[in-house]
Amino acid sequence: MKLNANFITRTVEDTQVIVPIGDSGFNGIITGNETAAFIVNLLKEDVTEEKIVDAMAEEYDAPREVLQGDVRELLNKLRRIGALDE
Repeated sequence: MKLNANFITRTVEDTQVIVPIGDSGFNGIITGNETAAFIVNLLKEDVTEEKIVDAMAEEYDAPREVLQGDVRELLNKLRRIGALDE
């Protein structure tokens, strides 16, 4: 899966901003914290959910189950707005 090309990201101070461009079908702006930004940056290349969790486990000191839940939650939000190509 990968971030849809109709969405661009920018980091403003400590906030990740995802903005739809073109004909994305979503009108709004998505903001996220440092952890969300870490995940979204991984999604700029084709990656699996498992690889995202692996990268999170290397970066953050948290139980793998918590990381999986956080990754799944963000991916589901991105799916709902059409921001993922799978």
